[in-house]
Amino acid sequence: MKKANAMHDTPRLAPAMRAATPEIYLFDAASLQLLDANDAACDNLQYARKQLLAMTPFTLAPQLDAQQLAAVLATLDDSIGAQARLHVQQRRRDGSLYSLSLHLSRAHRHGRALLLAEGEDLRTPQATAAALAQVQSRFNAIVSNTPGLVYQFCLHADGRAAFPYLSDGCQALLGLGPAQLHARPELFYQLILADDRASYLESMHASKSALWSWNWEGRIWIDAWKDVKWINLRSTPRALADGTVQWEGIMTNITESRLEQIEVRQSRARLAELTAHIDKVKEHERTRLARELHDDLGGNLTAIKMALAMLARRLPPDDPQLQEKADYVDALVDRSIDAVHRISLDLRPSMLDLGLVAALDWQVKEFARQAGIECQFISNRQHIELELDQATSLFRIAQEALTNIAKHAQASKVSVRLARQRQHISLSIADNGVGMRLSDRAKPQSFGIRGMAERASALGGTLSLMDGPGGGTILSIKIRLTTAREAIIAAAASAPAHSGPSPDTA
Repeated sequence: MKKANAMHDTPRLAPAMRAATPEIYLFDAASLQLLDANDAACDNLQYARKQLLAMTPFTLAPQLDAQQLAAVLATLDDSIGAQARLHVQQRRRDGSLYSLSLHLSRAHRHGRALLLAEGEDLRTPQATAAALAQVQSRFNAIVSNTPGLVYQFCLHADGRAAFPYLSDGCQALLGLGPAQLHARPELFYQLILADDRASYLESMHASKSALWSWNWEGRIWIDAWKDVKWINLRSTPRALADGTVQWEGIMTNITESRLEQIEVRQSRARLAELTAHIDKVKEHERTRLARELHDDLGGNLTAIKMALAMLARRLPPDDPQLQEKADYVDALVDRSIDAVHRISLDLRPSMLDLGLVAALDWQVKEFARQAGIECQFISNRQHIELELDQATSLFRIAQEALTNIAKHAQASKVSVRLARQRQHISLSIADNGVGMRLSDRAKPQSFGIRGMAERASALGGTLSLMDGPGGGTILSIKIRLTTAREAIIAAAASAPAHSGPSPDTA
């Protein structure tokens, strides 16, 4: 009976407070024991009232500091209407946190000092509006300092396009104001050059189908400025409930970087052409020197040897010193003839006149004899028709590869394979040596590899290096054989395109 009376004497919230919308708590001012809480507090904290009354302010708000609370309570006096404010992070039963501003005031009932706390949820419309205003301010600051155009683009289920949002960069990038594109979204598509519209639509529909990032580069024509711009479009799509796909992203002007890329590409192409021209001139000069050495110097040395033999027969038989001198000069002429022959072959092997297959077969045998390395040559054709410059370039690549093997590979076996397919020729050179590291291939001084790659590129082919299955290295070259008609078509296709607008975009 005494227990029941004690519970009856415990202060409770008034019925009106129990049903109020804000959270309301009643604490004992001395012990900070929670005496009562209204329905809103129980609902927000996800506890039954009986469970809630077993908690303290520090349990409800785990980040609350005791000294901070004491300092706030010290500002309260017993005068009517005195209040203090305390900001806390309340923790629900599921562990989630939410912000609450508590208005604290003192009260007395049955001679007991009480503390009344009325909560103001910081998620109220006023607080939400203030937070949204702050977020909007930050967003505007970011957008205003972002180079390019920040935008939203919608593609509705019926195919209609729309731009719900366009930043102030619209006019500077596209020459159109946001209001113009809001009213007529199709104006953006009309800016795109006719040659680039297909790629624009293709990339857009691919992004829509996969709901994957949309990244597109293309040209637009700004009629007001009579200028072509390169723009980059990057955005992320999301599907809306009504079947619309909406992208949020940014458009930027990449004209300068794009023109620099084109200039670099053209410079590389001109450099490659110059390299190919130099190689061709060098081969022609080698051919000329080889022929002059063989025909002029070789012929003169042969005539000297014949005259020397005639003179040697007329020497007095009783003068051995003269005979010895004649034999020495004859041997010297023989060595000179051999040197002329060797130098001529180095400058340009005469076997190339018999075709690439014969020249490579001879080169492989010479390599095996000079380097002492077992070397095998295999071709799927006895003769392969090639232009002289093509045959010479392939021969030089094989020659350089074999030289590198002799210097660095430490190989005991080499295989050279030449094959003619329908429209391609492939040449592979494999060894069983120590192999080649990636760092060695990228060395600045790797002129041999770079030279072979340049020769292959000049032939319209590719050169690749890979590790052999049993060790060593495999060098492969593949070039496409073009007919005269294909060469004309390729030259026309590589001609620079007109950079101005097409008739329907101007």
